Amino acid sequence: MVLCFLIHTLCPVAGLPPGGSRVLFSRVFGPEDAALDGPGPELGPEERRLLQKEKLAVVARQVRSACALQREATGRPAVEAVQGEESAALQEAEGGVLRLGAGDPFPGGGCVLWLAVQAVGFALVCHPHENLLLGESCLRGLARICLENLRMLAPGNEVVLKSDRIEAALHRLLPHGQLLFLNHRFAQILDKDLAAYMAK
Repeated sequence: MVLCFLIHTLCPVAGLPPGGSRVLFSRVFGPEDAALDGPGPELGPEERRLLQKEKLAVVARQVRSACALQREATGRPAVEAVQGEESAALQEAEGGVLRLGAGDPFPGGGCVLWLAVQAVGFALVCHPHENLLLGESCLRGLARICLENLRMLAPGNEVVLKSDRIEAALHRLLPHGQLLFLNHRFAQILDKDLAAYMAK
């Protein structure tokens, strides 16, 4: 089961402290507020929303840190892509796995699968026992769909205004937070279905 999916920034953003990251899109799966369950006082709706927002920001900052360390270690700085070269940018993307301890920030812990495509980060937070190879395949598929259909690497792109299209991709590739085993033929059918939806 997947706890959440995030799209966030990896480069410095005006108005954020050094090392900060802005969450551009997030989707939490499972029962309402499942990511917030745990000991503690009863919270109102606004406090729960703010706590969930902060937990997602913690994941985004950890991914940004891991990506910066990996780029520094390999000596490969992020290179700006030209519009239309999204698939090449995805092939050169850095990626990795982070282990989250219990309570850091989710009560049951988890694994973060991340992918860094230039200045945009994609992260999938899974339960600790989840199939990571299947999760990586799903994450790469979601990133490819977002990059190719939404032109996320284009300057001035507003991801927030295209959240319905990202939700459509999540609904098909990650229904209710469940990772799917997709054979090549079924993946092609899903791609055609999504392409038809994105063209609307």
